[in-house]
Amino acid sequence: MSQGLTALQPAARLSVAPMMDWTDRHCRHLHRLLSRRALLYTEMVTAPAVMHGDRERLLGFAPSEHPVALQLGGSDPAELREATRVGADFGYDEINLNCGCPSDRVQSGAFGAVLMTRPELVAECCAEMIAASPVEVTVKCRIGVDEQEPEEVLPRFLETVAAAGVTRFTIHARKAWLQGLSPKENRDIPPLDYDLVKRMKRDFPQLHLSVNGGIATLDAAEDFLAAGLDGVMIGRAAYHQPADILCAADRRIWGEGEDSAPEAAVREMLPYIEAHLTGGGRLHQVTRHMLGLFAGRPGARGWRRVLSEGASRPGAGPELVREALGRIEDLQQAA
Repeated sequence: MSQGLTALQPAARLSVAPMMDWTDRHCRHLHRLLSRRALLYTEMVTAPAVMHGDRERLLGFAPSEHPVALQLGGSDPAELREATRVGADFGYDEINLNCGCPSDRVQSGAFGAVLMTRPELVAECCAEMIAASPVEVTVKCRIGVDEQEPEEVLPRFLETVAAAGVTRFTIHARKAWLQGLSPKENRDIPPLDYDLVKRMKRDFPQLHLSVNGGIATLDAAEDFLAAGLDGVMIGRAAYHQPADILCAADRRIWGEGEDSAPEAAVREMLPYIEAHLTGGGRLHQVTRHMLGLFAGRPGARGWRRVLSEGASRPGAGPELVREALGRIEDLQQAA
């Protein structure tokens, strides 16, 4: 049964991709300070980890992060049903199934990108997830894997999974080569086929389709939306140059509010950092996500150096962040 139009779909006009080791709760807190509207995703969490691991550590997040989606990895319908129920109980706005990750660990578990070869299993998994979830269940996929022909595989995949009730897909516009390329190479080497994703939107107008892969600017995101796609997901650029992607996003993508400023975001991060340290955390666990805040701006190198060299030292605290920000602001005043 189709999930139909959901309240979260407008937020999906621009989203920050789930990225392993990057989009943890500290990263998402920073990104939310830069954009109130962008849809944020967790790192992928496997269904078995949800079933048997430390759920608060794996799934805990702050109410300020909304709208935020949980991405699950798995291929067992019963496990995914239970993990989806747990994720929904934690308060996530969306549960997303990973059908695109090419890592060796994912392949050995028979999930991620390898699921592009098993659309019927994906449909079964999604049907179970939808049955267990009060929030929307979505899928992130590739255009194909290995020797598959994307022109044949992708439409069949979308049709089969949509029949189980999924109405929103994010398509990474590259194949995944499961043999011969590393996960890092799979993010760059297989050629992008944006036109195929655009054709899928024309062929499946009833589906909400977002494009992902190689998108590095808000200008490019606006072009995809103007071409008829429903959403754009940005990965590495949103992490390495978050201000370039997110500070103007609310105004340009949703026509709301004024642009945010990275300097203001740093000041807003200080009480968050204080709370993290008080709870036993380390400074570098937060500041590693802040290194790219001033990318391309005067003082960016010094900002990165102060934080990367100092944040791991014993006793490092918010004063280090204030020092780094002071150098940025001194340069601005001198300009």
